Amino acid sequence: MEFRGVSFGRDGRPRILDDFSLTVGAGEVVALVGASGAGKTTVLKLVNRLLVPDAGEVRVQDKDTREWDPIRLRRSVGYVIQEIGLFPHLTVAGNIAVVPRLERWPDDRVAARVRELLVLMDLDPEIYANRWPDELSGGQRQRVGVARALAIDPPVLLLDEPFGALDPVTRRQLQNEFRGIQTRLRKSVLLVTHDMGEAMMLGDRIGVMDDGRLIWFGPPQKITECGDARVRRFVDAATPIAPAAREPA
Repeated sequence: MEFRGVSFGRDGRPRILDDFSLTVGAGEVVALVGASGAGKTTVLKLVNRLLVPDAGEVRVQDKDTREWDPIRLRRSVGYVIQEIGLFPHLTVAGNIAVVPRLERWPDDRVAARVRELLVLMDLDPEIYANRWPDELSGGQRQRVGVARALAIDPPVLLLDEPFGALDPVTRRQLQNEFRGIQTRLRKSVLLVTHDMGEAMMLGDRIGVMDDGRLIWFGPPQKITECGDARVRRFVDAATPIAPAAREPA
């Protein structure tokens, strides 16, 4: 994913994004941190063309989002949101299978992929495949949401406060599980969070946003050296988390 001088706003209102530039490399996790209203979710919506920039370019797989067919683009980008958004009238297996079925995968391939993803998410297929969303805990529903986003193996994954609604113990557990999954799958991930501790744990690089601009960008180990008061506010509030074990680039 690449943002080149992107600006976006609503008529008669201040710009939500102003000359925003950022690159997420192949297999990299970039975590965006900022207060509410900083423009983080707008960045995600520009990736899958729910929004179109007023100026600049947003590129996915080296192609301007305006050149993509919107449906093809959205099916090539996994999206996980805080509210999860599982379909209550579909079983766990049915939720995970939504996009593969839209892609007209044969039934045996869909079934195999659902099973593979449930195992990846540490959910026993024999127990969970036929359960309904309201029979799951919050952590289990979030695992299913991640599995659904990964269903057709998209190269790009967007995470919008994916663990924000969970209790601290479950949240930490899922953060650790996601880190392990990313080590195996190596997706290009753009993570939006209010939690600097989470960003430092999961991000290969961190971007701090303020008022629609990227005010700091770099590796987690460098952010504590930043003297900008806006950045320090998030660093000082970070929940201590053991450093992530990182593989060589």
